[in-house]
Amino acid sequence: MIRILGTIFAGLLGLAFGSFLNVCLSRWPAGESVIKPRSHCRNCDHTLAWWENVPVVSWLFLRGRCRNCRGWIGWRYPVVEAAVGGLWAVVVWSSSAWAFAPDEPGANLFCEIAGIIGKMVFYWLLVALALLDAEHLWLPNFLTLPGTALGFIMFVLQFELASGPTLSKYGATALKQRFLFHMGFKWLLGILAAAALILLIRWIYWLVRRREGLGLGDAKLMALLAAWLGLPGALLAFALGAVLGAGVALVLLAVPSARTNAKSWATSKLPLGTCLCMGGIVSSLWGQPIIAAYLRWAGF
Repeated sequence: MIRILGTIFAGLLGLAFGSFLNVCLSRWPAGESVIKPRSHCRNCDHTLAWWENVPVVSWLFLRGRCRNCRGWIGWRYPVVEAAVGGLWAVVVWSSSAWAFAPDEPGANLFCEIAGIIGKMVFYWLLVALALLDAEHLWLPNFLTLPGTALGFIMFVLQFELASGPTLSKYGATALKQRFLFHMGFKWLLGILAAAALILLIRWIYWLVRRREGLGLGDAKLMALLAAWLGLPGALLAFALGAVLGAGVALVLLAVPSARTNAKSWATSKLPLGTCLCMGGIVSSLWGQPIIAAYLRWAGF
């Protein structure tokens, strides 16, 4: 029962943060403040009443149109709200039972809470970056760089919370510090390697075509994925993103209007960052069983 209530609360909280993310996605590219003015229609500047600003429900009630000018609001608003709410609910639902039964033997409530909050932040960032790249081909540094640093900090914090009490009990503080330094250094190398992969592909593409194929934002996004998922998880996200991007490109090229429209993704640039973010979400949710199945298939 506690798990169900926690999941419902996390989903509702995710809807609220998804609504705020929509404000950010509309105002960041225009250089506007996300605090002032109040939420309003982007077409006629009509200030929204509280009941027009309820996540998902208001969009459905208004049938996706502004109450004042009847302008189209867009599918992005309910999709983002539902995505963040759904992902946050999944985080709580799939978390360890110790978070809901802290008195059980072996429970580490603080480590579990840190993991839950960290995943919520991670998914919020991925949804934000996916939409910004899809709509504006933009992966801003003010999200990717702090997101990478935060992912590394969360790794260190969770390791400290998970191993600290056990090792300290046996007087192994010095051993814990050395092991933490070793694991932190290894994790940092994974972050650098993930970014280097994109830079290598970018360099090879430039040698062959004499023009840029991938942006530096994609390299920073790969570093962010490695900071949160580790190098294997980031490589899985890259593979899934590459397959998804190739599939989208083939579909768009198969549509006649896509080949003749100069502004189409098919004739300009595909938002690889969007595909990487989607791959990162899949890798975070099901990465371990996917990697384990691949290793079994490969005979390792």
